[in-house]
Amino acid sequence: MLSLPIAFRSAIGVFAPVFSRPVWQPVKVLQTYHRVLHRAVWSPLHASRRLLRLFVAVFVPRGVVLFGLDDTSERRRGDHITAKGLYRDPVRSSPAHMVKARGLHWLGCLVLTPIAWANRVWALPLLTVLCPSERFYAQHGRRHHTVLERAWQILQLVRRWLPGREVVLVADSSFAALAWLALVAPWPGVSVITRLRLEAALDDPPPPRAPGQRGPPPPHRETPAAPGGGVG
Repeated sequence: MLSLPIAFRSAIGVFAPVFSRPVWQPVKVLQTYHRVLHRAVWSPLHASRRLLRLFVAVFVPRGVVLFGLDDTSERRRGDHITAKGLYRDPVRSSPAHMVKARGLHWLGCLVLTPIAWANRVWALPLLTVLCPSERFYAQHGRRHHTVLERAWQILQLVRRWLPGREVVLVADSSFAALAWLALVAPWPGVSVITRLRLEAALDDPPPPRAPGQRGPPPPHRETPAAPGGGVG
């Protein structure tokens, strides 16, 4: 077995409790990785929680923790890849022409933090979730979980793993769904920054009309901002 430098062993030692002792030995030197990823029993969520706490301790020891949320498609083929589906390729598509790609759809959560020696903000991935298509869930007799539902689950995990810290989530317009943002808005210490459509209706629906009521329809009522949380 190869021997690692002491500095490297101390850095990755935080992940030792995730694995059993026999599995931890090949993990440290990235040997027989197929045994670790496919045969060994370990919890990816446990590893993600420890990775997040390591990121926060090193890069964001105090203040607001900034996260990024982004989905992407990975081109994959093969009969053994059962979760693949047909998705829009955002790189090759244009407003006038849509290109589809067959593969896997992933949703990633990343810690956004400035790196002093790089002189820029880096996105450090801590958790990646597979988001199969609706057809995949139907074939396996399971309820379909949308990307927004997976995003809500990720946000709940992050909030649970970082109690007492203020969390800001940055996402593109794919996550600018009013129903999803309404779940986040009343949550203390959690905010979402995304790009809404110009015609987005951010007010409450008008009150119901009374029987026999005359006159124009009642106007919409503005929704008051929830304390401690919000949408930017």
